[in-house]
Amino acid sequence: MASPAFTVTITHVEHYTESYFRLRVTRPEGLRFVSGQFMMIGLQLEDRHIMRAYSIASAYWDEELEFYSIIIQDGELTSRLQHVKVGDEVILSARPVGTLTLRGLKPRGKRLFMLSTGTGIAPFASVIRDDEVYDKFDEVYLTHTCRFVKDLTYGFDRINEAKECPLVGEEATTKLFHYGSVTREPYKYEGRITTLIENGKFFSDLGIPSFDCETDRIMICGSLAMLHDTQKLLDVLGFDRGSNSRPGEYVWEQAFTG
Repeated sequence: MASPAFTVTITHVEHYTESYFRLRVTRPEGLRFVSGQFMMIGLQLEDRHIMRAYSIASAYWDEELEFYSIIIQDGELTSRLQHVKVGDEVILSARPVGTLTLRGLKPRGKRLFMLSTGTGIAPFASVIRDDEVYDKFDEVYLTHTCRFVKDLTYGFDRINEAKECPLVGEEATTKLFHYGSVTREPYKYEGRITTLIENGKFFSDLGIPSFDCETDRIMICGSLAMLHDTQKLLDVLGFDRGSNSRPGEYVWEQAFTG
């Protein structure tokens, strides 16, 4: 288990539903990260500490760090973390790490797709406020699939935030597109994202061509089942999975999946 290196103060807590909330904390001086990376975050108990991996949802230039969390009522960490309030303290690991970054993608590309489910949207909340993304790609698509429409709120808020951002707002307004779908209730976009890609509805809804490994780059973050289903789909289309040492056409966080 990672050892805590920083103790930081909570500056903001926002509960979106009974299942999802975000928190913002003070940023340790000198801490740097690349959009898409993650850190260990946790709580110091009387006799031990509890830490789990969380993607950083704030922009790389933000003065604070943001994390987006699901609530698992019997979870060792989130059952406690859901009750924190402004002024409380949490602990962080020493440095951000991860492979879900632009470094793992081949530089040649026209469109960037970020496919996410649940809290998997967190790293992309950082990516969509990174100026490098808009320098490299003409079109940027963020998908977010959850069970219920109310669970999509965090994604809508971050899209609006990106379009109002003083650094990337102008480019995000013209280049950034959002596609939220749900699986448990009627909605204009209904179904698992892999199903919507396979049956073509995703592309017809947005009025865009299907995936092309020559022009498209893809980042994926979600459940293990979603990652593997998406990999099968992309492999058939000729996409090559990349890493920091060998960039490809798509990438995910290897630390969570192997």
